[in-house]
Amino acid sequence: MANNINNRVNGALTPAHYWLAVKAIPRLASHKKIALVEKFGLTALFSANIDLTHSGLTKSQRFAISSPDWQAVSKIISDSALCHSQIIVFDEPLYPALLKEIYDPPIVLFIRGNVDLLALPKIAIVGSRNASVSGREIAHQLAGQLTTNFVITSGLALGIDAQAHLGALHQQGYTIAVVATGLDSIYPSRHKSLQKDIITNDGLIISEFAPGVAPKAGHFPKRNRLISGLSVGVLVVEASLKSGSLITARCALEQGREVFAVPSSIYNTQAKGCHWLIKQGAKLIEDIADIVEEFEDIVTDSLNLSRNKEKDNSTVKSKKQHLCNDPMLASVGYEITPVDLVVSRCNLPIDVVLTRLTVLELRGLVSAVPGGYLKLNRG
Repeated sequence: MANNINNRVNGALTPAHYWLAVKAIPRLASHKKIALVEKFGLTALFSANIDLTHSGLTKSQRFAISSPDWQAVSKIISDSALCHSQIIVFDEPLYPALLKEIYDPPIVLFIRGNVDLLALPKIAIVGSRNASVSGREIAHQLAGQLTTNFVITSGLALGIDAQAHLGALHQQGYTIAVVATGLDSIYPSRHKSLQKDIITNDGLIISEFAPGVAPKAGHFPKRNRLISGLSVGVLVVEASLKSGSLITARCALEQGREVFAVPSSIYNTQAKGCHWLIKQGAKLIEDIADIVEEFEDIVTDSLNLSRNKEKDNSTVKSKKQHLCNDPMLASVGYEITPVDLVVSRCNLPIDVVLTRLTVLELRGLVSAVPGGYLKLNRG
């Protein structure tokens, strides 16, 4: 679970305060804000000793750094606590590794629910709000089937998104809803019970927007990049040519994620976006095997992502033994092993390595430390 960095202790400023102040720098892209922190240091950036006159920043940007509104920042932290959410900052171990790879990662995340899901492999399922009956059924079915190996990520919207969440829940799986508002509100309002069900069943709600932020048109593309950024791949079930789901698919391609699409009748106008994606190179999906085979390196050692807690002891022991003999685990030493060295030893893509290391960490076999990973279990 998250540590106490989100709490203000004895009036002192915490990392959450500083990162929220970084987030508040106006009209500056996330990657440039992160670069400033990396150059000067998180707390040093806001000290009087930093001269930003020739930094290329505007006057308003320099003012936001030299004179942060700590009262406003503290209110955000207080409001987050009031709506029972946590704040995950960019340099915190809980911050999703895959999300750090995208061009414009959020500086902070506001989350409510099962924080452990941030470290598990995720598949996004998105599609039309005005989906056909067939499209909704397909989304529901595929989401339920994919929950064995993946957490299902979507946007809590009407249509396909809702069925993706419901399909995961009905099969005792885990699901994450990425929303375009503050966590003190629910949009659309008719999904109040669905959001409650997600939280009740060990799911997670995520936003990069502070409490009090209402839905706006510009927020949804930002939300879409997080849906894809959190996931190893994006499955589009049904989408028109002007669908927001195609924005998510484009984000996925820009982020180096896999894109999948479900075909439909040529007369189904809600599927033309899927057909266009397939023409552009997205993988045509007929069943979940078409997806799972693309991530064999991940799902082979993945946890059984079921909320059913009754497991045969021999099965659990067998899985643990299998993990102990895993070549990925063998690539991590009892000394600090950098991630790039693990990548070199395993000859696998870095996103695959990071996901599998996270699974090993959840099983208590390795530990993330500054500079890389350490093997913990000598058994």
